[in-house]
Amino acid sequence: MFRKSTLLLGAILGGFCLTTLAAGPESGQVAPAWELKDLDGNAVKLADFKGKVVLLNFWATWCPPCRAEIPDLISLQQQYSPRGLVVIGVAMDQGGAAIVRPFVKKFGIEYPTVIGNQEITAAYGGVEVVPTTFVIDRKGKVVVEQKGAAARAEFESEIKPLL
Repeated sequence: MFRKSTLLLGAILGGFCLTTLAAGPESGQVAPAWELKDLDGNAVKLADFKGKVVLLNFWATWCPPCRAEIPDLISLQQQYSPRGLVVIGVAMDQGGAAIVRPFVKKFGIEYPTVIGNQEITAAYGGVEVVPTTFVIDRKGKVVVEQKGAAARAEFESEIKPLL
């Protein structure tokens, strides 16, 4: 389903790139499958985390709100991974792993980090803002889409019932 603003934008742009303007998965829909490279160039797929609760966080190293969320995401991963949570960072930096790898090391990010691309952002509705986080339940369905930064307590209230 298209939003009114998307239709208006499509009309203004003359219909260009409508596939990238499509709405992302709504609550209750199966999360779009993806396969991306981690910081070492290894393939990582959403299917690798089947049966887990996934916090899929689109972020960038240059983004202050993204940076502010990182300590909470690290903490959530540490506390709830034994119960089935996995945080996955989708880095949207144009410089790729060369930029992201030293940042991840400096900030002590231990959860899986992959390099995002246009295909995954299109599949998830265009991801117009970073950070944007999707909570995916154990059955692979999107439960929540959070645009913009969120506090640990907000993420925790969303994931605890799923664990």
